[in-house]
Amino acid sequence: MRNSIIGGFAALVLASCAEEKKPKDGLDISGTIKGFKKGTLYIQRLNDSSKLVPIDTLKFNGQSDFSTHIDLKEPEMLYLFLDRGVTNSIDNNLPFFAEPGSMTIQTSLDYFTADATIKGSKNQDLYNEYRLMMSRLINKNLDLIQARLIAINEKNTARIDSIQKEQDDNLRRRYLTTTNFVVNHGDYEIAPYITLAEIPDVTLKYLDTIDKSISPKIAKTKYGKKLKAFVAERKKMGQ
Repeated sequence: MRNSIIGGFAALVLASCAEEKKPKDGLDISGTIKGFKKGTLYIQRLNDSSKLVPIDTLKFNGQSDFSTHIDLKEPEMLYLFLDRGVTNSIDNNLPFFAEPGSMTIQTSLDYFTADATIKGSKNQDLYNEYRLMMSRLINKNLDLIQARLIAINEKNTARIDSIQKEQDDNLRRRYLTTTNFVVNHGDYEIAPYITLAEIPDVTLKYLDTIDKSISPKIAKTKYGKKLKAFVAERKKMGQ
């Protein structure tokens, strides 16, 4: 009986220790960078000075897979920065909206950002949806820029004025589309993030509408607090 009690007590102690060692929160992230065999992968975040700083470093030496755990208290935009070693590329910084839990990232060395498939984050799914909507407006603006350059070269004043009006309309659609998206997703961290990152210069009227749409829960998060402070400053300045 005594041995049985001691054994049971030991099992409880071991279970308790295992529970203490197990992370209560954070992000388990894993994935594959096809074709990447030699180099370093940095996981970064923006600090208070808006500079990217590494929070984890992963060395690649023959393998293409990676796996790590990050201390992450709440959803946050992080960045995978790829150090290719002897070669360099502008395609080496992949933003992703991290969330506590488990996430996977599958991509390739040749098309690091374009090939990325990111799973495990609802905020990331919404970010992808937003970027898809914006891509149409961005492509439209690029077409207008090209058309404007041609009109300027041809000294076609009427055409230049017409294109300028189209560009202004396209910009208004960008603000309106972004505002509607944020208002419809005010219960996700992506809402205040997109506001601050994509349309900080939106009119105070739209900014106030966005601020009121953010749920109380999200208002207490990192980006929610930043948005509250930003709106208060804009109102103080009367802009």
